[in-house]
Amino acid sequence: MQKREQNKLGGNVGSASAPPAKRGRPFGSVNSNAAAAAAASETLAPSALLGPSLHIHTSFADQNNKRIVLALQSGLKSELTWALNTLTLLSFKEKDDMRRDSTPLAKIPGLLDALLQVIDDWRDIALPRDLVKKQRVRTLGANSYITGFGNEFEALGSNGLRPGSSASKATGHAPKPSPRHWWLDEDGLFNRDDEGRAERQQCAVSASNILRNFSFMPENESIMAQHRHTLETVFQCVEDHITEDEELVTNALETIVNLAPLLDLRIFSSSKPSYIKITEKRAVEAIMGMLGSAVKVWHCAAAELLGRLIINPDNEPFLLPFAPQIHKRLVDLMSIPALDAQAAAVGALYNLVEVNMDCRIKLASERWAIDRLLKVIKTPHPVPEICRKAAMILESLVSEPQNRGLLLAYENAFAEILFSDGRYSDTFARILYELTSRPNNKVAAAQGVWGM
Repeated sequence: MQKREQNKLGGNVGSASAPPAKRGRPFGSVNSNAAAAAAASETLAPSALLGPSLHIHTSFADQNNKRIVLALQSGLKSELTWALNTLTLLSFKEKDDMRRDSTPLAKIPGLLDALLQVIDDWRDIALPRDLVKKQRVRTLGANSYITGFGNEFEALGSNGLRPGSSASKATGHAPKPSPRHWWLDEDGLFNRDDEGRAERQQCAVSASNILRNFSFMPENESIMAQHRHTLETVFQCVEDHITEDEELVTNALETIVNLAPLLDLRIFSSSKPSYIKITEKRAVEAIMGMLGSAVKVWHCAAAELLGRLIINPDNEPFLLPFAPQIHKRLVDLMSIPALDAQAAAVGALYNLVEVNMDCRIKLASERWAIDRLLKVIKTPHPVPEICRKAAMILESLVSEPQNRGLLLAYENAFAEILFSDGRYSDTFARILYELTSRPNNKVAAAQGVWGM
């Protein structure tokens, strides 16, 4: 209860004293400086209505689950804001929060679809106006009043004459669009101005934050990983990362990363109802787009996502065709000075080399792969587990006879680590043993007989 009061008064849900539960920052967890800056820029923001500003009891979701869903479906600004604020608080848990909801939030009937509808509504109007496809001028049947193609309301003017005809020009009146098509016009009655579009965007980002927070909760993971509408929406947001809101893409990507251990890509070809035609290939291509991005948060999350997806054998047929591109990009990430990029790349390669022999052979033949794995160990990376995984990758590579000729060139480097670093001496002793205990006539002999 004390934490709920703190949320109400200061909004410091995720302060420095309480680190986030999984990775990244939960929505609404801002420090006092950020909160002050947000208050100062309130006049610039389209709306300052979203955020943890409510005091909610733990049983609130059970008592008001239908009202929350109906508020999201209503599309009314006040109801939508109330529902998003409520779900923001209900979906956030600090690491030491022992609260237990009687019902998983994602299991409330219609809640996931209602949240996704908020994102879909924004995506329907998110395309910039200068990119909207203009209506083509129709020249077919230019001498006829009605052509039979298109809409007859477009063919006739307000006085029953063809637009552009001499009689129509003589009247001096421009043809008026039919009222029944106002809602399809860019400047029609129901079109939103820039402020309305910005508010819709803010609601979509808030909904994506709530989905991301849902994915942190173990009781929600299996439900969301089997919910096709959720997966299709977040993958489409990732696929459109070039034109989509950056925070929305980040939340969608982190949602997929959290659900990855339970994610089966075959769901996109299953018999479950489909809202967006996303295939397994498009999903992997969207991840590859993130992996090749220059944004550090995106390519690190994509590398971590690939490492988690490949653990499931059912995902291998969809990921292995992209193995050469994956290996090349992960090797490139190991050369980046950013430590989290190196960690994500090593973690993904650690799982990839365990898939089959072909993955191990292709990685060993990838230029700079061995050098950069050794550099991670020699530098060393501040996280010992990353160095251990890099050494285990080298051990997996040396187990293939086809790779021993390439790895013999690094015999001195392996021996140096063997005698200088006791933490990985056992691993490199096994590597040197493998290089010499099973001689291959096609490769040069090792300088030392490490197998004796």
